[in-house]
Amino acid sequence: MAKSVLDGIRVLDFGRYIAGPWCAALLGDLGAEVIRVEKVDGGEDRFLYPVSDQGNEADGSGAMFVQVNRNKKGITLNPTKPLGREIQDKLIATADVVCVNMPPRALEQLGLDYESLKAIKPDIILTTATAFGTKGPYAKKVGFDPVAQSMSGNMTMSGHAGDPIRSFAPWVDYGTATLAAFGTLAALIHRNATGEGQEVQGSLLGTALTNTNAPMIEQRIIATDRQATGNRGQLSAPSDLYKTKDGYIFAIVVGQPMYDRWAELMGEQHWTTEDRFGDDLSRAENGVEISARMQEWCDHKTTEEAMEILEQHRIPVGPVYTMQQALDDPHINQAGFLNEVDYPGLRKPAPVIETPVRLLGTPGEVRHRAPQLGEHTDEVLGELGYGAADIAAFREKRVV
Repeated sequence: MAKSVLDGIRVLDFGRYIAGPWCAALLGDLGAEVIRVEKVDGGEDRFLYPVSDQGNEADGSGAMFVQVNRNKKGITLNPTKPLGREIQDKLIATADVVCVNMPPRALEQLGLDYESLKAIKPDIILTTATAFGTKGPYAKKVGFDPVAQSMSGNMTMSGHAGDPIRSFAPWVDYGTATLAAFGTLAALIHRNATGEGQEVQGSLLGTALTNTNAPMIEQRIIATDRQATGNRGQLSAPSDLYKTKDGYIFAIVVGQPMYDRWAELMGEQHWTTEDRFGDDLSRAENGVEISARMQEWCDHKTTEEAMEILEQHRIPVGPVYTMQQALDDPHINQAGFLNEVDYPGLRKPAPVIETPVRLLGTPGEVRHRAPQLGEHTDEVLGELGYGAADIAAFREKRVV
């Protein structure tokens, strides 16, 4: 196998929850050595979606931690104590990248701001993810994924008019982490060319606004004042959720050739002869009527029957799965999306997502499970020159 893209790169992950840790995990997938630096008693994010029989004991972990901290070593450290800060500074001197998602004030208090890092390692790269960015009146505020969703306009366009709703999946967090990893790779390329480090800044609000930018541009220029339409699409039709005899499907038609195939399937001439169905936008404007016809067609079919016919007509369609149904899907299981990873205390292997982008020449991979709390503390501190007696004293003083 080809050498991993980031072999020889050391990343320190001071992150929490998703935006910082998932960024570091992606870098780890590509071959970087990633060290997760955690509170002495474990971070709050370690136990979300608890799945370990050991509960919230020192070596128990939740499902999210198992996912976003694979391919990492784990140490505990309290940098608010002088000895802890000394250890942290020594560790920084060995690193190429520091990942952290905290407000600027917290970074300064912990000595993780760019100026402090650069004083220790001049070519260091600091990758940060804040809620609102580092400029403007909200720069010092804290926030989470749903706050960015709410402020981007996304919630008012989800659900139904007058009933804003958040997305269950934290797409802002994962998107911010992915963009931060992209920025970190660019910063590493720049450093290789010039020897210069830099700060890479991601933000939850910036990620959310990226995803809602097109309708935001539309609003600024022609003030459409769009309202939410549930599952029904607003740019073409049919595009909606449809109930079958035994479940639900989502089908979407975009473009004239695909629409013509759908109209042929319905077997009624007016869908292609009336002006109000003449293009995607006019069909979207009459989407209620089109969705009603599609629903009538689905009423008499099982999910399997509806999907088979729609796929024969080359119309994009998918079943609406529960989490268990997604786990049981043969394509998901055979296409290599999930990697079965053992973790101490779990009754069965965890289906951890593989690197979500595939490099065929230098692929990323899940090489090992997430670390237990402080699992590699002795190893990492030993590399820094501390002996067993030193580390034992640090533990007694709750420095590590």
